[in-house]
Formats: sequence, structure tokens, C-alpha cells
Amino acid sequence: MLTPHILHIALEIASGGIVGFTLGLVGGGGSILAVPLMVYLVGVPNAHVAIGTSALSVSINALVGLAHHARNKTVKWRCAGIFALCGVGGAFLGASLGKAMDGKHLLLLFAILMIGVGVLMIRGRHNTGCPGASCNQQNAPKVMGYGFGTGVLSGFFGIGGGFLIVPGLMASTSMPILNAVGTSLVAVAAFGLSTTLSYMLSGYVNWQLAGMFILGGAIGCSIGTKASRALAGSTGRLTTVFAGLIFAVAAYMIWQSVHQLLG
Repeated sequence: MLTPHILHIALEIASGGIVGFTLGLVGGGGSILAVPLMVYLVGVPNAHVAIGTSALSVSINALVGLAHHARNKTVKWRCAGIFALCGVGGAFLGASLGKAMDGKHLLLLFAILMIGVGVLMIRGRHNTGCPGASCNQQNAPKVMGYGFGTGVLSGFFGIGGGFLIVPGLMASTSMPILNAVGTSLVAVAAFGLSTTLSYMLSGYVNWQLAGMFILGGAIGCSIGTKASRALAGSTGRLTTVFAGLIFAVAAYMIWQSVHQLLG
């Protein structure tokens, strides 16, 4: 007979699997799912603990997904390095600002930002990008700017930032979404680890929960990467899936946040 404790662990692993699947599929969505799953499904009472723990689990799962994408040669390493390096400093700054804000208000702002990004993705879903796109002297300043700005938002909201990094890479380099997905995982891991360090120093990381999420995420990431390659062959389909995921989670988070604030 399954005890409540075992069922709860199974729920944590399953939640991690969902997070890992979205990371492998669209290079983002890990934290936008991890945070609400930890708060509303697993039952983590402190939003800051959920944010710090999700940052750790997402960063590790991003490395697992990166390994899969690297084998498929969909990672543009130079762009990944520039974007991640500039974003790490921004992530530390953003995390310091985020911890000083009330957790309920933080989640609501997070959801509103998600909707804005989703709209931009839908508007550009038919843009297939340039397969040979790379980082060069002409677009390097733009890549650096997007990297720093995304890092600040990543640290502020306690997210890996993939759902911001993917459109940022596409906008600054014109690379196809499949390359942006693979390349983004370098920055997702870097931003997540930077945010984790900041939250860990404040005691906002649940190590047992992070371990369960990482275990489930490793399995989900492998499946998601395969699905990503299949969807990338259809113009706009992967981008539409990405945006749809953002809208669904944002709507739920806004509903929950407003309910808690009014309650």
C-alpha cells in the first residue's frame, strides 16, 4: 500500500518530469512550470523557497537537455557563451532585487511578463530564421544587451529564463527556434546556478525537493528533446506550442495570485 509520503515523493518526481520535458522541448518553461508546481501542487508554502529550489533543479535539468542538443548539433556555442556570460552578472543583480519583494506580488508580476513574451512569440511564429546565423562583430553588442537584460529578469523572478532567452537569441541573431532552444540551455543553466547561489545563501533551497525534481527532469528532458526535433520540421508549430504553454501557466498563476491577494 502506498503511503502519503511515497505518493508525495511520486508527485515531486512527476512534476520534475513535466519541467524536464518542457526544457527539452522548448528550451524554456522549466521555471515557469517549476515554481507554480512547487507552490500549488507539491505544497511549498514559501514562494521564495519555491523560487530558489526551482532555480537549482532547472539549472541541472538544463545541463541534461544541453547534452542531448549538443549531440544533435543544434547548439551555437559562441552565441551561448556571450549570452550566458553577460547574463550571469544580471542574474545576481536581479536575485538581490527579487528577494526584497513580497513573494505573492513577485509571482503576479512574473505571470504578466509571461503573457507579454507569449504575444511576441505568436506574432513572430512564421519567422523560420536563418540556419547559418551566428554571433559576429555586427550583432555581438545586441546579443550582450539581450543577455544582460534577460539575466536581470531571470534572477529577479528566480527562473532559468529560457522562455526569455529563446526569443532573445532569435531577435538578436535571427537563428531558427530549434537552434535557439539548444543554445538557450547554456544560459538557462548559468542563470539558474547564479540565482541558486544567491537564494541558497539566504536559506531558500529545499535540497530534498530539488533532488526529486532533478530525477524526474532527467527523464522528461530526454523525451522533450526528441519531440522538439520532430516539431521543428513544421513552420511555426514549435513556436506556437511554446507560446501556448506560456499563456496557460500565466493564466493559472494570475488567477491564483489574485485569489490570494484578495483573500
